[in-house]
Amino acid sequence: MAKIEVNTDLFQDFESAFQPRHPERSAIPAKVLGYGEISTVLEIETEELRGLACKRMPMFLNETEVENYLNLYREYLEILRERVGINVVSGETVWIRDAQHNRVTAYIIQEKIPHGTIGHQAIHSLSKEGILLLVRATLTEMKKVFDFNRLHQGEIEVGFDGQISNWAIIGFDPQKPNLEEPVQLVYFDTSTPLTRKNGREQLDPELFLRSAPSFLVWILRLLFVEDVMTRYYDFRRVAVDLIANFLKEQRPDIIPDLIHEANTLLSSHDPEGEFTPITIKEVHSYYREDAMIWRLYLAFRKVDRFLHGFLGQAYPYVLPEKIRR
Repeated sequence: MAKIEVNTDLFQDFESAFQPRHPERSAIPAKVLGYGEISTVLEIETEELRGLACKRMPMFLNETEVENYLNLYREYLEILRERVGINVVSGETVWIRDAQHNRVTAYIIQEKIPHGTIGHQAIHSLSKEGILLLVRATLTEMKKVFDFNRLHQGEIEVGFDGQISNWAIIGFDPQKPNLEEPVQLVYFDTSTPLTRKNGREQLDPELFLRSAPSFLVWILRLLFVEDVMTRYYDFRRVAVDLIANFLKEQRPDIIPDLIHEANTLLSSHDPEGEFTPITIKEVHSYYREDAMIWRLYLAFRKVDRFLHGFLGQAYPYVLPEKIRR
């Protein structure tokens, strides 16, 4: 991949006239490629940026916060690549100060990945055998992360969200959806650089709360932050999340086979024999709870967006109209 050249002035111009409610109507139009809880992936429609995925994160209050985050982001990528051995998409970064709204917005800029090669799209063109090959390869890559964490426990560990939509298949052609071993993958969802040093989390959990409605922050801090900051260090919980996402993708038929794949690999990861097998009931229960939480959260964020508008305040986040579950 050619090095991405970052034009800070272009991002400044884009951000100064950006319309979060209608990105396509901004002075420099943008198309939404994907939504996250604290970020939105945009393709900014200029000659210079076309073909790039720009992850927009407008939750920083000052330069110190954004620099600390970006330093941690770069370190996280280096650990995944150099120490864990995960193939990770390269990314450049830039941040913009918005003095008018007392906010700093960061962008992570990556080469845009062909849509049909991303895992959650590829599974709709693959055969059952192809899906199992893909998931087996994904679990094998994830195992590298948690083997690293076990080896370096108490020194340095990384959290990892391994769901299928965070991977792309190298060389995959959706028009000829044949998959053979070895399946080569690339990981691209690197914007939540969970990293523990000497048992202490380095990513500021308050960043997760910036996009939350102010009337929910206290309960999210009390009930959910600890769970979010710990679940991605647990191989078993990450595997459950991976499998549960196939319910979101309308593939309940393949869940038993995925559970078998995960249990086989997870049991080999636990040489002391303390592993508790994942069950179908557990996956469905996890998915129902997760889907309910995110539906409610999106609904409350829309209320918050309305209140910002009612009070004449800018709302910096891009929200989906609905999430298919």
